[in-house]
Amino acid sequence: MRIGIGYDVHRLTADRPLILGGVTVPFDKGLLGHSDADVLTHAIMDALLGAAGLGDIGKHFPDNDNRYKNANSLHLLATVRQTLQARNFTVVNIDSIIVAQNPKLAGFLPKMSQNIAETLAISKTEVNVKATTEEHLGFTGNGEGIAAHAVCLLKEYE
Repeated sequence: MRIGIGYDVHRLTADRPLILGGVTVPFDKGLLGHSDADVLTHAIMDALLGAAGLGDIGKHFPDNDNRYKNANSLHLLATVRQTLQARNFTVVNIDSIIVAQNPKLAGFLPKMSQNIAETLAISKTEVNVKATTEEHLGFTGNGEGIAAHAVCLLKEYE
C-alpha cells in the first residue's frame, strides 16, 4: 500500500469556464491555467503520481507544452491511470476537498465523484469529494482563487 497527497491552486479570472472534477459549474469566473485548470483533478493526479513515486503533474504534463493547452483534465487523469496500471498499481480510494468561498458546490459534488471514478475505472464509493469555504480568509476566502487537496491510497499488485 502507498499513500499520496496532492494540492493545487488556480486564480479565478473572467472569460473562462469553471471546471471542477470535470463538471462545468455555472459561475461568472473560471480558473486561469494552461489546461482547463481543474484544481480538483490536478490535486488528485498529484496524489496518485506521488503515491506511485512518479513525480507530479508538472513533470508529466508541463505547462510549456502546447499539447496540454486547454486540455481536459479528465483526459490527463486517464493517462495517469494508464501509467499507474503499467506499473502494477490500482487505486484503493481517494479523499479530496475543494476550498472555495464561491460558488456553492454541494450540488455538483456527486457528479465530480462520478466523473473521477469513471475515469479511474473504480467504484464511485471509492472517491470522496468535499467542499469548504475559508470564512472569507486568505486568497480563497477573498474570492481570488480556488484550491484543492487530495489524498489517495494505492495498492501494488503482482
